[in-house]
Amino acid sequence: MPGQGDKGTALVRLPSAATALAAGLLALSGGAAAAEEAKHPPAASDGEAVSEEVAHLDQRDLVEMVKQGRIREAFELAFEHGDEMFETAFIAADGVGVKVGNGAKFTRVPRADLTGPEEWANHIPARITGPNAAACNGCHNKPANDGAGGIEANVVRDPLMTGNVADYIERNTPHLFGAGAVQRLAEEMTAEMRAARAWVGEAACASGKPQSMRLQPKGIDFGTIEARPSLTEPCAPRFDESAVVGVDADLVIRPFRWKGADLSLRAFVREGANNELGMQAAELVGHGVDGDHDGVVDELSVGDITALEIYVAAQPRPVTRVELAEHGLIEPLTADEIDAIAQGEALFSQVGCDQCHRPTLTIEDPVFHVPSRSPLYREALFPGGQDPQAEGVDPIHTISYDMTRDLPDNIVEKPDGAEIHLGVFAADPQGRATVPLYGDLKRHDMGPELADAIDETGTGPSVWLTRPLWGIGSTDPYLHDGRATTLDEAIRLHGGESAAVRDTYVALAEGERAQLIAFLENMVLFRDEEDEEEAEGQAEPVEVQR
Repeated sequence: MPGQGDKGTALVRLPSAATALAAGLLALSGGAAAAEEAKHPPAASDGEAVSEEVAHLDQRDLVEMVKQGRIREAFELAFEHGDEMFETAFIAADGVGVKVGNGAKFTRVPRADLTGPEEWANHIPARITGPNAAACNGCHNKPANDGAGGIEANVVRDPLMTGNVADYIERNTPHLFGAGAVQRLAEEMTAEMRAARAWVGEAACASGKPQSMRLQPKGIDFGTIEARPSLTEPCAPRFDESAVVGVDADLVIRPFRWKGADLSLRAFVREGANNELGMQAAELVGHGVDGDHDGVVDELSVGDITALEIYVAAQPRPVTRVELAEHGLIEPLTADEIDAIAQGEALFSQVGCDQCHRPTLTIEDPVFHVPSRSPLYREALFPGGQDPQAEGVDPIHTISYDMTRDLPDNIVEKPDGAEIHLGVFAADPQGRATVPLYGDLKRHDMGPELADAIDETGTGPSVWLTRPLWGIGSTDPYLHDGRATTLDEAIRLHGGESAAVRDTYVALAEGERAQLIAFLENMVLFRDEEDEEEAEGQAEPVEVQR
């Protein structure tokens, strides 16, 4: 639909709680008539699809709520709408699927061979995979919604669009728990490194001599940056990033996707919606543009993408089996199980696994904002060419939540009646969030055995972002393409920078390796049964035990 707004087109069925919120916020921009429109969407104009009782979320209404100080309500509405979108199996009238060619709307195999007008190879933006699903939780479902995917959920990608099977790559579906904390860590670590770069440049100019500094945000080593003063006035330092490792030369951490290619959750959900579902956001291709030639435009509004971003960002943190047992949420662990986990944790450090899989990182400011307060993590222009601020993605009036208190899911009642909030992150006395990530947000060369056939992102075929281990006990198979069916296999496939640690692990006694694996399998994903009943009608808590 042309124009800056994104209101009126059809999409996602709002749950009752979100409908109530929507009726309230619509009163901001039209009173009873607007609320009535939410219940009975108008007929579509040409190129728009309207399904009964579905509605897009309008970004302007979210911003208006924030301006009125109703930040919590805006967050809750966005979260509920994003939740419903994540679980919705879209239909063709919503825009799901694309014009693949030969009458098909979906494909598990890239089809760069279909080059006819409007076919797979001629979509905007260029397509490298899919679409292969009708709903987000068609892949992110192990052991529950927002989780990982089994080997059957692997996606096949053709980044070079050659149509040559030898150039194809596979990716396993990662879980989304704790995603907002991952972005906040990246933002703060990037800010540290960029500040160090600025300081080195100023020092070089002030001294008239080359200066260097070790880049160690949150204690993680990204190498050294050097600055040399210029011979001109005013001084403009020249930087040498040749000794920087594990991050691009711009010192901006990109914490999403297996290669560390996506900067933000907004980019991540927008790309996933397009590639995997064929649901094109207006901000991706432009208002009124049918980039995938399926006859539907404005398939996702700016508000819809904000809702998905908020929903994914506010997923609960992963937990441990020890923690669940202590709260009476699973059967008690035996003394032998508890001892094996404790011994395995010690071995995890002794072997050297924690060199890359850092157990805990700290977020100084645990408030997540949409859009990000960091200019580096928000876009000057959307891919579709629009000005985000004109579209209501306003860095002054952000939708926000505190991850140490505001996460909506996994508020559970213990058997003794006490209520605990398992979803939130622990806060230290200074109000900082403790993140049990078991990762470092850094890229590493993992050796030729784990190399892709091609260099997808320009960082090297065998270079991968350290995969956080939290939740790993619930998310087999393992590694980027699911080739490892057990954790032992996954560790043995480590090479390159991690070869020495792998060899130390292999040299352990069999019982010690079993203890280390027990420690890893202790880290699980948990979804409260009431959350799951709302989502899928399930009646049992979901937590994987081995």
